[in-house]
Amino acid sequence: GDAAAAEVQLSRLRWAVLLLFSSYSLCNAFQWIQYGSINNVFMSFYDVSAFAIDWLSMSYMLIYIPLLFPVAWLLDKRGLRLIALAGSALNAVGAWVKLGSLKPHLFPVTVLGQVICGLAQVFILGMPSRIASVWFGSHEVSTACSIAVFGNQLGIAAGFLVPPVLIPNVEDVEKLAYHISIMFFMTAGVASALFILVIIVFREKPSNPPSLAQALIQSRPTAEYSYTQSVLRLLRNANFVLLMVTYGLNVGCFYALSTLLNRMVIHHYPGEEVNAGRIGLTIVLSGMVGALISGIWLDKTKTYKQTTLVVYIMSLMGMIVYTFTLSLGHLWVVFVTAGLLGFFMTGYLPLGFEFAAELTYPESEGTSSGLLNVSAQIFGIAFTIGQGQIMDHFGTKAGNLLLCSVLFLGTVMTAFIKADLRRQKASLENEQT
Repeated sequence: GDAAAAEVQLSRLRWAVLLLFSSYSLCNAFQWIQYGSINNVFMSFYDVSAFAIDWLSMSYMLIYIPLLFPVAWLLDKRGLRLIALAGSALNAVGAWVKLGSLKPHLFPVTVLGQVICGLAQVFILGMPSRIASVWFGSHEVSTACSIAVFGNQLGIAAGFLVPPVLIPNVEDVEKLAYHISIMFFMTAGVASALFILVIIVFREKPSNPPSLAQALIQSRPTAEYSYTQSVLRLLRNANFVLLMVTYGLNVGCFYALSTLLNRMVIHHYPGEEVNAGRIGLTIVLSGMVGALISGIWLDKTKTYKQTTLVVYIMSLMGMIVYTFTLSLGHLWVVFVTAGLLGFFMTGYLPLGFEFAAELTYPESEGTSSGLLNVSAQIFGIAFTIGQGQIMDHFGTKAGNLLLCSVLFLGTVMTAFIKADLRRQKASLENEQT
């Protein structure tokens, strides 16, 4: 134990790696929602249905499901650097492909660009907990994980804020194409710069392990580790399976809400595209504050189950209030309720990852967070389609009530998760020996 303890040391590069990851994650999340946040503008430009534009957002979710396991396997076999290069490269390629879709009949090209960005996302979503545990000490790992998740959230925020400002809802197709091209050029420039930075800066792992837990994992022979076995072990862990379903329900609601937000707000407040974007921004920004607070709170208290349950109950409350105030006719009320909803719903993201890492130690965090994400993507597609159809036939309130009932179910299931904190136990036993 002493030899391992002597080698444990924090690398100064860790913040650069974290920041760079957060940045290309941001760029990728921006590309996810850049169509949905001005749903109506792209519908008229490409002359396609709302459902077709919703699929631009859902394509990200769909691609993730079959590709998660091959990519997680790659992460374990080839390590962080290759995954980072692939994620940032695909993100840039997708952005450049979209530049070839600036005529109304070129919708398929935009779909192709979005599919490539969706591929990039597979190399991004499961990484926060892995980067946190490979580069950061045990007292800062939850905070690092929150910051890594942050990048993605900031990207969604930018995706709500920027497109409505850059692309006004004008009739003239030529003018519209010009405005859209500005957004696509900016994205492609940023994505390419980030790819180059990843080539230069991103390292596989620090020269010394940052924590005892990590030193133990690195000293373990790799041959005994089988990916399929790991997944099967996780799926036999009842507490983890409960968390996987409840995480999927919560985050799936968030995906559906984000994708359909522009449609909901425009329905009640016609002509308010820019404010619809700002409401999306409010949801995400308050959620980032929530995520940071919950990350710090977890590092301090280690009360995983209690925190998760409280945040879940508050998400449900927020959703109910949002549902019944959306149609009151006051935009400021929608801002307030959306902010509350975001604070808890997005604040839940790092909680889920960290709780999963606790319940499943010493399995790889990439595997557990991957399974959580798959669950979220499957529910995300189901809720987006379901809520979209309900909204078309029965109105927005009925659609939001679907999400309320889903969150209620998730809250009840969360209450049944036992807090079997294996990672805590391991570090306590290490400290005693």
